[in-house]
Amino acid sequence: MAKQSKSTHEQTFAYCAPAALSVQLVGDFTHWQKNPVNLRKDADGVWRCSRKLETGTHHYRFVVDSQWHDDPECTLRVPNPFGSENMIRQVA
Repeated sequence: MAKQSKSTHEQTFAYCAPAALSVQLVGDFTHWQKNPVNLRKDADGVWRCSRKLETGTHHYRFVVDSQWHDDPECTLRVPNPFGSENMIRQVA
């Protein structure tokens, strides 16, 4: 029986932090802090990265200079066990 490959879609993540020294993307798709994704800072002070994600619902947050941060652009959120919220990215 042939394995069906899961569909992936390019997703862009961005976080505005002109004074930050580092910004990382963490989520269920990075096994949280086990495999964080480093964002690159553009001249406008916005940190960005693109990542291929499988179709479905993904939880994520940003780590800015070692501190957990919400994505201010994300309106879909769910409470997490740490008293804050995870951001939700729906990939169709």
